[in-house]
Amino acid sequence: MSNQTTVTEFLLLSFSDVRELQVLHFVVFLVMYLTSLVGNILIIIAIAFDRHLHAPMYFFLEYLSILDLCFISVTIPKSMVNSFMDTRSISYPACVTQVFFFVVFSAADLALLTVMAYDRYVAICRLLHYEGVMNRRACVHMATGAWIAGIVNSALHTGNTFRLPFCQSNIIDQFFCEIPQLLKLACSDSYLSEVGIIGFSVVLGLNCFVFIIVSYVQIFRVVLRIPSEQGRHKAFSTCLPHLAVVSLLLCTGSFGYLKPPSSAPSGLDLAVDVLYAVVPPLLNPVIYSLRNQELKAALKKLFLGRLFSKN
Repeated sequence: MSNQTTVTEFLLLSFSDVRELQVLHFVVFLVMYLTSLVGNILIIIAIAFDRHLHAPMYFFLEYLSILDLCFISVTIPKSMVNSFMDTRSISYPACVTQVFFFVVFSAADLALLTVMAYDRYVAICRLLHYEGVMNRRACVHMATGAWIAGIVNSALHTGNTFRLPFCQSNIIDQFFCEIPQLLKLACSDSYLSEVGIIGFSVVLGLNCFVFIIVSYVQIFRVVLRIPSEQGRHKAFSTCLPHLAVVSLLLCTGSFGYLKPPSSAPSGLDLAVDVLYAVVPPLLNPVIYSLRNQELKAALKKLFLGRLFSKN
């Protein structure tokens, strides 16, 4: 029992013991982090300042960018600092905080992506009822519900995980504090209740995925009946990127949480963890800005307006 009270810090996974590779890891993560920050901030600014984008779809996209900014800021900065300072440690309170906010933003992200699928379904399949169903008040309630779902889900996971005694070790085989890795450090079978909660959350996540798939099946049935090729292209350009982001987040996240625990981290484990913890916030602004003509026009207008105002 003595080890249960002496855990004051954890040791995170180091990408390499070679100093040059540590610096390379710092630079790569820095570039990814700055790219995500700049991309998501540009989307937020463009939507906020262009009144033509004050529609439900862009309202949710703005909130998604805010979530992505927070999501990627939970894990990458600490990993970069550790590589730059040639250390692996993270304090117990910092680990608790990282777990809490990681689950908050990942759960809220999935909930918001589900809401966005519903928005697309109503916009395409129930167009005559769109303004009544997706009014401003309803959009705010849905976005708030996504945040609440993330906070409640995270409170359950974080509280249930850190009430466990850790007596196996303090070494986490991951570059951030992750619940499955923390459960490996728990004593005996005391972690089974948290495993049950993870299983329940995965079922909820799969239900969200099924809802999204069913929504898009209905959407594609309607889109394929649109006589205009331009209309079909516009509908697909807003739906397919969203579906790709959801699939990436759910598939890699489910694999990361449901894969059998291993004694040592593999390259595949690390790649999957990077895919669901880092890549979605990085890809979202690229996917939505490059394939959305209205958003590209708003960004161009923003930059040109700033340029001419200086001249």
